[in-house]
Amino acid sequence: MAEYLAKGTILATEKKKKAESGAGKRLGSDLRRRLANNPAPVTFPFVIASILLLWEGLVRWQAYPAFILPGPLAVARKALALAINGTLWKHAQVTLLEIVLGLLFGVGLALILGYLLGKSPVLDRLLSPYIVASQTVPVVAIAPLLVIWFGNGLVSKVLVTGIIVFFPTLISTIVGIRSVDKDLHDLMRSLRANRRQLFTKLELPAALPVLFGGLKLSVILAVVGAVVGEFVGADVGLGFLINLGRGVLDTPMIFVAVLALVIIAQALYAGISALESYCLRWRK
Repeated sequence: MAEYLAKGTILATEKKKKAESGAGKRLGSDLRRRLANNPAPVTFPFVIASILLLWEGLVRWQAYPAFILPGPLAVARKALALAINGTLWKHAQVTLLEIVLGLLFGVGLALILGYLLGKSPVLDRLLSPYIVASQTVPVVAIAPLLVIWFGNGLVSKVLVTGIIVFFPTLISTIVGIRSVDKDLHDLMRSLRANRRQLFTKLELPAALPVLFGGLKLSVILAVVGAVVGEFVGADVGLGFLINLGRGVLDTPMIFVAVLALVIIAQALYAGISALESYCLRWRK
């Protein structure tokens, strides 16, 4: 009896080990598959470390002064100093506010007009030449006019940002609305779907993949628009901080402001990507 019990215990232990080994293999396989699909989490630290080492090596090799090319440590010390005294947050939050308000203004207007143009070929033929002509004028050229007309406060920066994000969102909205399958549209009509149901159940889901492509581009351009507006005329913001650093030859301050802009752009892009994954989860 004791012998049978011992054999049973051994078999149970072996089964448990096999189950644990199988779970470990499945976990490793899932991890390898995820890394193959998205290697960025693994490669990112190595890329950043390589850039910092090359940067520091170049500064030491050529013995550049700090006002020409500061090293990573000098930039880090400057960033810490600006963060401690509140200067970095003061300017970053103003630029972030300009970006967000500019996005709401430009994207909102583009969505409404893009839907109307996508649904009405006549309106599209009527307004498209003027819209395209307006985009041939560089934003840098009209930004000084906006600052003269609306002052160097928040309004002019929001307008510059809104103008620069308007066109990509408009085009993606038009393309998205026109990409709706005509047969599905006729099917919804045959089922007596009203205008609201057509929009929420068919047109919006069909347009979302293209629309999110335009939004991803718009959030990056919004950062550019806010900085352009601050370059032209501002007394606060990361663009102003860059101008200030250039005027006093404080190159580490310029690097800190540029890195802050990169972080803002990456955060906004990641937010749009997360929203895209959530809204389009039905496609997976």
